[in-house]
Amino acid sequence: MNIEDLDNMVIEMGAGSQLVLIAILGTMMFAVALGLRPQHFAFFKTDPKHYFTGVVAQILGLPLLTLGLVYALNPPPSLALGMILVACCPGGNISNILALFARANTALSVSMTATSSVAAALITPISILFWSSLYGPTRALLNEINFDAVDFLLQTLLILGLPILLGMLTVWKLPKLADKLQKPLAMISAIGLVLIILKGFYDYRELVLGAGMMIFPLVVLHNALALALGYFSGRLSGADVPTRRAMTFEIGIQNSGLGFIILLTQLNGLGGTAGITGMWGLWHMIGGGILVFLFRNADRRAEKKNEATGLT
Repeated sequence: MNIEDLDNMVIEMGAGSQLVLIAILGTMMFAVALGLRPQHFAFFKTDPKHYFTGVVAQILGLPLLTLGLVYALNPPPSLALGMILVACCPGGNISNILALFARANTALSVSMTATSSVAAALITPISILFWSSLYGPTRALLNEINFDAVDFLLQTLLILGLPILLGMLTVWKLPKLADKLQKPLAMISAIGLVLIILKGFYDYRELVLGAGMMIFPLVVLHNALALALGYFSGRLSGADVPTRRAMTFEIGIQNSGLGFIILLTQLNGLGGTAGITGMWGLWHMIGGGILVFLFRNADRRAEKKNEATGLT
């Protein structure tokens, strides 16, 4: 498959499938809001330095890094758009699980995921428009598909913002019901999203096989740089080891599922962009798992060294 074929390929969906995707996305954001608690915002007072360093790195640092990467590598426009799209998404819940296994600061991880997911209703669509406009090929690509920026902003704000608002109201008025609904709805939306991504890989397996050698290296490199940005952001803020690890996962593990749904419902399902977001959704679990192994191995070495020197 050549570059032109990749940029021209479109992942087509019927109206019914789009409604299912919107319902899954709405359920996902509603479940996120149901899980919000006052302690998720405690870092504003107790430990703002690391929290805000992570937020800045996630909202500004990662898209800026991605923009530099696409300028340096000059990938096909649809792939570049996929990289920018993923970089503009909030952290994913998988980061909380990875942080737990890696003995990271899970409280900070959960707080950053929760607050970035809430802010995504406004920040994500604006970020996608802003950063894609700074790279000529992606700007031209959006013009080619007659992309309506105002319509995109309004629809995305409604699709993301309304479920979050309803979820927060439910927590406020019916906290016991929120507790009961949060985990089942989060599980249902996660399973639904995984099934859609897997179905997309199957239905468009020729795209995956034909363009895999272009897509996979970009995803691995992009994700590695995102994880490195999170780690060195923690070093910059003077964070301890568990907090650095939490920041690594929060900035390096993005909610690519959200990006995938935004792509299919709002961005005409561009083939290369879908390939990047779908591949990221699978790879970041592998890359994150490798990082957990490296972190735990470092802990074991440190423990053995302490034992050898008689330290506790």
